[in-house]
Amino acid sequence: MTADVEAQVAQDATAGDVPGVPLVHRAGDAELLAARLVPRRKPGQWISAAIVLVVVALVIRSLVTNPRYQWDVVRHFFLRPSILEGLLLTLWLTAAVLVVSYVIGIGLAVMRLSGNPVLKTVSFVYVWLFRSVPPLVQLLFWFELASLYPRLSLGIPGVKTFATVDTAHLFTALLAAFVGLTFDMAAFSSEIVRGGLLSVEPGQTEAAKALGLGKGRIFRRIVLPQAMPAIIPASGNLLIGLLKATSIVSVIAVHDLLQSVKLIYAQNYLIIPLLLVATIWYIVLTTILSIGQYFVERHYARGKGGSSGRGFWQVARGNVPLFGRTRQDLAGIA
Repeated sequence: MTADVEAQVAQDATAGDVPGVPLVHRAGDAELLAARLVPRRKPGQWISAAIVLVVVALVIRSLVTNPRYQWDVVRHFFLRPSILEGLLLTLWLTAAVLVVSYVIGIGLAVMRLSGNPVLKTVSFVYVWLFRSVPPLVQLLFWFELASLYPRLSLGIPGVKTFATVDTAHLFTALLAAFVGLTFDMAAFSSEIVRGGLLSVEPGQTEAAKALGLGKGRIFRRIVLPQAMPAIIPASGNLLIGLLKATSIVSVIAVHDLLQSVKLIYAQNYLIIPLLLVATIWYIVLTTILSIGQYFVERHYARGKGGSSGRGFWQVARGNVPLFGRTRQDLAGIA
């Protein structure tokens, strides 16, 4: 190898390491750079996708062709007034429990984050207790509260009683369902709020205090907006879980969606099609809530790069596992 060739090889090897010095182009480089990028072969992905598609097709075929599903009965009862009344009660119970449970949960979260050891202990014990007991057990307990406390009195102990009410008349099935679900959801919502507040850097609060802002304004304008991106996703999941959890109130004869369905099939014995009515309504409601959760999350993720300016369907198409994801970042290499 001559000295000129050795110098050229050394220049080619080191040119790419020097800023501003381009690589030396050789014969055939233009064709190589202009070549179409071919993704790596993934036969396993396509085989698994084909198997999944076959299974999905078989399930759909079974749903359509099996006469025992009785889709004509499902269409007949889907919009019946009794079904819609149960649906409205389910929606009302979900909304009421969510609002009140978050009011209680925020208070519990503030108590847990306070410097008062008594408040911290009470909040911890509340969360520990209600997260440990199944919701169905709590509902049955509140429904049978009259067995423990036949009467509730308001007054000064040992001095004077201002009002007395019979617990059996006060705690109806609906009120027991509302109280049981609210206290149960409050334990979970308090942990969601506490986790969101802890996700905000303490330096944000310290900087706001240095500017002379009050505690209330710091919480509303600085801490809470930054905590919402952490609170919203978990809260959306909690809401969807709460909507489905309301079905257990049918155990204590609350006329929600599931109880309305049960009352009908107890008379005509069309169990499967009426259960499908309830199932489809739950799917519709959870789908609507999921879409709403997406837009709320995108609203609070502004400025964090979470949505990247993409729309709902763009995000949905980009996350379809069957077709994979296009490596757009490689397109700029050529």
